[in-house]
Amino acid sequence: MGAVQIAATLVAAAITITAITLFVRTGLKMIATIKLGAADPTRTGDPKSRVLTMLRETVGHTRMLQWTLVGAAHWFVFVAFIGLFPVLLEAYFEVVDPTASLPLLGHWSVWLFGSDIVSLVGVVAIVTLFVIRMINQPKRTPVDPASVKGDRSEAGSRKSRSRFEGSRQWQAFYIEATILAILLCGLLIRALKITAGELDTPLWLTPGAHLLSQPLSGLSASAALTTLTIVAVFKICVSWVFFLILALNITMGIGWHRVTAFFNIYFKRNADGAVALGAVKPATVRGEPIDFEKADPETDPFGVGQIEQFSWKGLLDVTTCTECGRCQSQCPAWNTDKPLSPKLLVMDLRDHLYAKAPYLMAGGGKDALGEEKATPEQLAGVPAVALAEAEKSLVGDVIDPDVLWSCTMCGACVEQCPVDIEHVDHIVDMRRHQVMIESAFPSEAQTLMRNLENKGNPWGAAPNTREDWTKGLDFEVQRVADASTEWEYLFWVGCAGAFDDKAKKTTRAVATLLNEAGVTFAILGNGETCTGDPARRAGNEFLFQMLAEQNVETLNDIGATKIVATCPHCLNTLGNEYGQLGGHYEVIHHTQLLADLVASNKLTPVSKMDGTLTYHDPCYLGRHNRVFAPPREVLGTVAANGVTEMPRNAERSFCCGAGGARMWMEEKLGNRINVNRSQEAIDTGAKTVAVGCPFCSTMINDGVNALGSGDDVEVIDVAQVLLRSVKGTPPA
Repeated sequence: MGAVQIAATLVAAAITITAITLFVRTGLKMIATIKLGAADPTRTGDPKSRVLTMLRETVGHTRMLQWTLVGAAHWFVFVAFIGLFPVLLEAYFEVVDPTASLPLLGHWSVWLFGSDIVSLVGVVAIVTLFVIRMINQPKRTPVDPASVKGDRSEAGSRKSRSRFEGSRQWQAFYIEATILAILLCGLLIRALKITAGELDTPLWLTPGAHLLSQPLSGLSASAALTTLTIVAVFKICVSWVFFLILALNITMGIGWHRVTAFFNIYFKRNADGAVALGAVKPATVRGEPIDFEKADPETDPFGVGQIEQFSWKGLLDVTTCTECGRCQSQCPAWNTDKPLSPKLLVMDLRDHLYAKAPYLMAGGGKDALGEEKATPEQLAGVPAVALAEAEKSLVGDVIDPDVLWSCTMCGACVEQCPVDIEHVDHIVDMRRHQVMIESAFPSEAQTLMRNLENKGNPWGAAPNTREDWTKGLDFEVQRVADASTEWEYLFWVGCAGAFDDKAKKTTRAVATLLNEAGVTFAILGNGETCTGDPARRAGNEFLFQMLAEQNVETLNDIGATKIVATCPHCLNTLGNEYGQLGGHYEVIHHTQLLADLVASNKLTPVSKMDGTLTYHDPCYLGRHNRVFAPPREVLGTVAANGVTEMPRNAERSFCCGAGGARMWMEEKLGNRINVNRSQEAIDTGAKTVAVGCPFCSTMINDGVNALGSGDDVEVIDVAQVLLRSVKGTPPA
């Protein structure tokens, strides 16, 4: 063994041992930190399904491939990063003896060809990702500093709405450069072996290595082998420096997600792989659903007011963020210049968690009254930085309240996240603490909650007027209390459908169509009350449970099994959340039922609607409950020219701005979300914007009017469009 080989061997051994030791130490620290979170026993059931889901999303890249080019490039890099590990192992043999190769695999033609092709494609893929990142770099434009409250931009400037804004760009570029260097080193080592005569392969078997060997043809065999040793030790150093940097930077999610993503996906809320949408995670105390009759707010946390009160899965979530910004790119708040970015929120939580971790590890923490639980002796060795972090309030110091209350809970962030972070659940948990413990929430929300508590509806309308929408119909609407015949469906009218003048038209249209089709249905009438959706998403879990328990008792007493609803928020709460309180029902949206009635010829469209028609996917119907086709099927039978889609549709539909109880809060920051969406609808050239949600109807209608297009564009529910066609009535 020559001097070069001896030196290279010592360097390779030293950096390998050091990197593995520090990496394992940091990994154990990370695990210990995550275990500080609250219990969550719901994350371990059905291990077989969880393993299959994890493999499907990681090996199959099903979530990543929603963005085709980026997803495909990332998949090839993933395959190269994992599949070419034997090439790194072979480098250790080559450091000791440059003529050596990996036992068994080293000269196997299948391995030589496969690894060469994977390396070449991996190089192209990583360069593609690099170019995409460069093209999408944020640009700064002048802005009034007073208008960027809560924004991370420097005073006097704001970046463009890039998904990479706020990401630690040097980390991403470093990782991309590292992967590129490793792949090129592997190809170069083989090229040097070909040059030295140690690897006799035809061009077709190792095309990448042969390509690199051409400019090396002038090297002697000994020079080629010496160079090979240097390249091999360089490859080892580059590989392990990456792990060293991870070991020294526990918050480097761009790097750590290569380890934690597998676990975060495995422990996702739904073992079957469904995205964590629809139902909100219920409020819990010590891993069990909260019982307000027994819970004590002085000892039991209501919601999350301190980072350690998140569940361990929540802490794993924030640890796993890759800073890719896909959530940010789809967020309606971020895209309308509000301070909320789902990515930046998660990054802030992560930084706070690991800065505070030494204090928590030492037994530090405050009780419900704000008193320190640890003794001064226990905290004696805690770094000053950790002690300072412990004094910060989660909402106020770490997370700006405007960030928290800007969320519409549309679920776009959860839908897009490639590593299954559950942003909405975490925002709801923090809102719960703000509302139920701190009594800190927007003033409009106070009016909302008072109306829900006193009147059973967000508008504060008289409860005994819930049936007024039935007046003037040319048929009788059965009430459950005095139904003369058996009914198949309970028609859940909802608060908007009962009290909002525009939504009443939808309610009447649905009832008329069901009557026309011979579908037997009944309503609760004045016995119906709000499902509690706005209370829960505003953070008032106590009020939600009060309303929900009342409704569950009513529905169970009447034996309701099949429910049709016109409001996606009611649909979601009745169908996905009431099961948490013992209410299990088959709940469908009116567009689903209408689509079935049209398909079975029980409803026959007569006239066609001329002009362009577009459809707006409500977040809680589409993204949260995966109902995309039925509304389009109904509209397709009515619109003469079919449905013209907006650029953002289906899973990527843009929110109207009313979700997350924002319907009852003034939009004071940034631009109006509904105007943004309405402009997109108008830009299609549509004369009719069809909707399937009363909130969307109000918001889009207001947006169209704000843009001065109210006389040219009509916003109308799918049911009303169908009723006009069935009745042969020309469009308004």
